Amino acid sequence: MAGHAGGTGAPTFRATAVDWREMASVDAVLRWDALAQWASSPNPFFESWYLLPALEGLDPFGRVSLLCVEADGTLVGLLPVLRESRYYRHRLPQWATWIHGNCFLGVPLVARGMERPFWRNLLNWADANAAGALFLHLPQLPLEGAMHDALKAVLAEQARPAVLVHREERAMLESDLTPDAYLDAAMTGKKRKELRRQYNRLAELGDLRFERRCDAQGVEAWTEAFLALEASGWKGTSGHALARDTATTWLFREALTGAAWRGRLERLTLSLDGEPIAMLANFLTPPGAFSYKTAFDERYARFSPGVLLQRENLALLEHDGIDWCDSCASADHPMIDHIWRERRTIGRINIGIGGPLRRGLFRAIAFAETHKFSGELA
Repeated sequence: MAGHAGGTGAPTFRATAVDWREMASVDAVLRWDALAQWASSPNPFFESWYLLPALEGLDPFGRVSLLCVEADGTLVGLLPVLRESRYYRHRLPQWATWIHGNCFLGVPLVARGMERPFWRNLLNWADANAAGALFLHLPQLPLEGAMHDALKAVLAEQARPAVLVHREERAMLESDLTPDAYLDAAMTGKKRKELRRQYNRLAELGDLRFERRCDAQGVEAWTEAFLALEASGWKGTSGHALARDTATTWLFREALTGAAWRGRLERLTLSLDGEPIAMLANFLTPPGAFSYKTAFDERYARFSPGVLLQRENLALLEHDGIDWCDSCASADHPMIDHIWRERRTIGRINIGIGGPLRRGLFRAIAFAETHKFSGELA
């Protein structure tokens, strides 16, 4: 894709901030989906089938723009951005990647081979459109891989101030081991024995079955069952369930349907007498995957149905085209951290934009926040 965009000579790049509603047309979605297939670093949360329902539910007035970078008219990069008046607790205006409570990665969708041109064009656009913004805020970025390496290179070539303001590690699955061998390495013999005992005791209560599906058949019914199961537990009681409001319910329904019809969804279900007691949705974005949402029936908590389902989820290690899976979990997660042994480092990066005076002010802000001078990213 990237080579085609450039033709035989150097491509002409153009960065524009587009009202996201303009990208909901059939033609725009086709271009967007083509970009996702060639993404240097996969990010399902910025693909059309996920980002559009999120925007429809959470940004009805169109505050968010889609920063689109084109090369000779071909879409080679996309990032949702908005101008924020506050930076967490502080009144510091900035341009920022649009992230919401159910978006777990902020890396832009960029065609392979276009990583450096994308960052150059994004930063040039931010310079030209800084207005009152003091810096560019990029949350939820992987701190490794082609996109991170390209960002470091472009910042260095432009001598542009930048600072890493936060980093954390979350569980990741990436191994050449078989599922059984991985479980043996991840859990002690005592814990594996306990897991087998819990499975056997649970099976004594009725017809216990596991199902894995990667098609779109029955996805609507599965989605409704998941929403009900999640809402029946602590998330429903605390107000954190997807079904708590219309926006997140809409997002979940539309995203799972869109992912299923594009072959991006894997559904896992553990059922007892035909009723789901543990469910899990994975997004498949080769060469990676993302463990999006899971829920279990708390009435059966003593049998650890969620952990039993994660044992089946280790089959991702043998999934064709999938080399790794991001847990999308918080750092130090009490369950998945004890099963998945690899870690993915995620960070928040702030970058100076505009002219010398604005960048000088950014350096002062960066030092006040981190107690170190802005410079090369780790």
